[in-house]
Amino acid sequence: MAQSARYTQTAIVLHWLVALGMLLNVVLIWTVDYVAEDRQRSVIDLHKSIGITVLGLALLRILWRYANPPPPLPAGFAGWEKQASHVAHLALYAVMIGLPLSGWLHDSAWKDAATHPMSLYNLVPWPRIGFIQSMEPVARERLHGLFGSVHEWLGTTLYVLFALHVGAALKHQFLDRYPELERMSPFGRRD
Repeated sequence: MAQSARYTQTAIVLHWLVALGMLLNVVLIWTVDYVAEDRQRSVIDLHKSIGITVLGLALLRILWRYANPPPPLPAGFAGWEKQASHVAHLALYAVMIGLPLSGWLHDSAWKDAATHPMSLYNLVPWPRIGFIQSMEPVARERLHGLFGSVHEWLGTTLYVLFALHVGAALKHQFLDRYPELERMSPFGRRD
């Protein structure tokens, strides 16, 4: 079995916090229509709070990755696999930023935003994006639809990238026999 260098503990923690946040948000948005109508607003508000948290954590991940480059991919990976890995990671980072940002833009353009203040976890007031809220109602409504569509498209893109990411990790672990899961496991041993 080939050796594979691990990510730093900070990178691992940020990876799993972002993954957990995104997973929770997927579950929330898939189930919101099955929640009693009087509780739907609280589910949506939790979705927004988690999204903003994911945005902050994703930005931290990017800064950490810049300051602490990830370990090299195993030498046995084919060139196309290395290139695909880099492209997939760039796409995942784009979605990690774009998905919550498009949701925040979508929410800021919501016609009832002014009468429904936003807060993180019902604890910390959170601003909407001011220049969008100050637009004329017709323009704001158009942007609300546009950013909502972008948010949904990025959500679908997330599902595809997630499947590719997990599929590639499992392929490398079980077919190629690289200890790929140990690279990002919070329970793996440090080399």
